[in-house]
Amino acid sequence: MGDSTGKKSNEDLLAELGVDTQPVKKAVRTPREERIIAGFEEIQRFVDEHGRAPQHGEENNIFERLYAARLDCIRKQEECRQLVVELDHQNLLADGIAQPPADYKSDDEILADLGVDTPKEGDVTFLKHVKPRAEVRAAEEIANRTPCADFEAFKPLFDAVQSDLESGLREAKLLSKNAKVNQGDWFILQGQKVYVAEVSDERTYGFDGNDYRLRVVYDNSTESDLLLRSLQRALDKDEAGRRIIELSAGPLFDDVVADDDQASGTIYVLRSKSDLPVITERRDLIHKIGVTGGKVEKRIANAKQDATYLLSDVDVVATYNLANINRTKLEKLLHRFFEEARLDIKIKDRFGNPVTPREWFLVPIFIIDEVVDKIRAGTLANYSYDVQSAALVERGMD
Repeated sequence: MGDSTGKKSNEDLLAELGVDTQPVKKAVRTPREERIIAGFEEIQRFVDEHGRAPQHGEENNIFERLYAARLDCIRKQEECRQLVVELDHQNLLADGIAQPPADYKSDDEILADLGVDTPKEGDVTFLKHVKPRAEVRAAEEIANRTPCADFEAFKPLFDAVQSDLESGLREAKLLSKNAKVNQGDWFILQGQKVYVAEVSDERTYGFDGNDYRLRVVYDNSTESDLLLRSLQRALDKDEAGRRIIELSAGPLFDDVVADDDQASGTIYVLRSKSDLPVITERRDLIHKIGVTGGKVEKRIANAKQDATYLLSDVDVVATYNLANINRTKLEKLLHRFFEEARLDIKIKDRFGNPVTPREWFLVPIFIIDEVVDKIRAGTLANYSYDVQSAALVERGMD
């Protein structure tokens, strides 16, 4: 109906065009629906900020993993999809589900599954309660060990490493965060020696398909099939965790000691002038190996009075200067390395008391030279001395 001037109002015109001019009532949302929409908007803000959808993965922070799980739930449940489909300008609902999601009724349930303790009401500092699911999974994998069927093949390696630790050929070092892990590496984890026997060729394992699969053997005859990151996390968590490394003398041995080096002593090799039959038969092959912090000449000055030197004069066959190294540790290392070639000899000292000198070895001088070269290169732990062939042989499994 028009006004007194014959003009029609806007409402009249709209009515003639079939447009309902009654105010549109705003849809009333339930609290749950409001939470779903608000949660989806949080996901959208994440996408705006990072340029991608949130992703699962133990290396991602807890918020991204929460958003990823929440998005999976929205995609899966038709009711949720219909609530947010008109808001989906980033086309998030069209993406496939990253993994078959669980049915979650709340973010608290998602957080719980991700390993996060649900905060108390009003606690806005809930990140203090975070317990990364990655640590939980790592602990589970480490604990999930099975008997190692072929442990006999690995036992010689474990025995050799233990021997090397005792002699100083190897040492246990504190680990850095996220320690590198390679095939053939040795660690101490939870008080046990650990050997990384195998590493997968492809980096296609784990939740995100971006990890390596390991075969790890333990000194108690068990093994684990676990992810590289899981081993790293277990090592990080173990305050007593160590990497077992080979002794690396590096530049500590040299013919010339630099001005800024602290001279620590000398490795000396002696040959006896004794008339004992056991010496005269193989004089050129029997050597005394020692380490001194003083002058070798002074050390051997009274050799004829000392049963350690077989109560006889000696010739100095070779010397090797060293700097910045523990002399006692190095001497034990050398003696342990040549243990199988140690000369079994007993004599009486000048007072008639029986003595068993322990520093004489049936080893050619060229082998001693070679051993010192291996120490310089930091590779001696890869070799052992074979008495029968009088040669250094590379270690390895049979």
